Amino acid sequence: MSRTLQLAEQLIARPSVTPDDAGCQRILGDRLARLGFELETFEGGPQGATVTNLWARRRGRAAPGQGKTMVFAGHTDVVPTGPADKWTTPPFAPTHRDGRLYGRGACDMKTSLAAFVVAIEEFLAGTPSPKLDLALLLTSDEEGPALDGTVAVCNALAARGDRIDYCIVGEPTSVARCGDTIKNGRRGTMSGKLTVKGLQGHIAYPQLARNPVHQLAPALAELVAINAAGGWDVRPNPHFQPTSWQVSNIHSGTGASNVIPGEAVVDFNFRFSTESTPESLQTMLAAVLDRHGLDYTLAWTVGGLPFLTLPGELVDAVREAVREVTDIETELSTSGGTSDARFIAKICKQVVELGPVNASIHQIDEHIALPEIDLLTAIYRRTLDKLEALQP
Repeated sequence: MSRTLQLAEQLIARPSVTPDDAGCQRILGDRLARLGFELETFEGGPQGATVTNLWARRRGRAAPGQGKTMVFAGHTDVVPTGPADKWTTPPFAPTHRDGRLYGRGACDMKTSLAAFVVAIEEFLAGTPSPKLDLALLLTSDEEGPALDGTVAVCNALAARGDRIDYCIVGEPTSVARCGDTIKNGRRGTMSGKLTVKGLQGHIAYPQLARNPVHQLAPALAELVAINAAGGWDVRPNPHFQPTSWQVSNIHSGTGASNVIPGEAVVDFNFRFSTESTPESLQTMLAAVLDRHGLDYTLAWTVGGLPFLTLPGELVDAVREAVREVTDIETELSTSGGTSDARFIAKICKQVVELGPVNASIHQIDEHIALPEIDLLTAIYRRTLDKLEALQP
């Protein structure tokens, strides 16, 4: 059994349902400490639900101010298992079956964490005194609200002037084979709640009421048309899909069939590229509503800003490592939802996500193919070698 597989099984056996770390960071921290890493723990979170974050760093031998820092980042928390009796084997009992490792977190993302640590161990065995600074950033608040996890650590690092130059987040990005897709960016996310005010009344006397659904309909049609035409962005961006606006819920009415409602509420979300900003999208949407003369209020929540890492030192190193280990030409992608990379990108110019095949994440019987485990370790290790070779 490989060392990465052994470590992954140790982590999967810990029931670290968000925000409980369940001792995973201690297991990883103990191994890093033996390699000369300095460990810091940051705790936070609402009362009765402690979030645990680990920042582990090992200084390289470059002159002060000249060395670059390579960070592996990820999360030890997992989503709830769902009905345990639906699993073929217990979700926190790592099990081999049909050439796969089964267990909650096998893909998302405890195998990546194990591969991080073993790759670092192998790298330091071959390069005992690297120029690179090495670090790990781990949180137990990625699958939850993500308010007290990676974002809190990044804010603390920024406040004290700690610099990060490269970061690989171990999210499961692969589609069919390990390494076939890496994320070199992500779209931003912004949600809105629109409340259109009308005047409630008897449905038989519409002249005495004002129906907010009827008033909203033309504006809603215009917003849908803008979306269909890809008209939210200032210009196309070849690295991103066009910005998308989608309605998730519409609420109105009292439940009675003879009452004109007094208000209509629409929940919606933007997924936007670097060609748009929260402010530009808010302005465009409000202009449509104003043009239709609606009496409304809007509440906005920005869940994350977009980021993009163009080909350069990190992207090139990862792509070369994947090619050498797997003979795959990896695809760069910015598709999918959000991840903690959105927080790291604020303090690090070069961020990518690379991890296992994501087909079974968050599902019953989550699993990873056994051969992928050592492939992932080798890709991470080879990337470290390549970044080290770039250091002056």
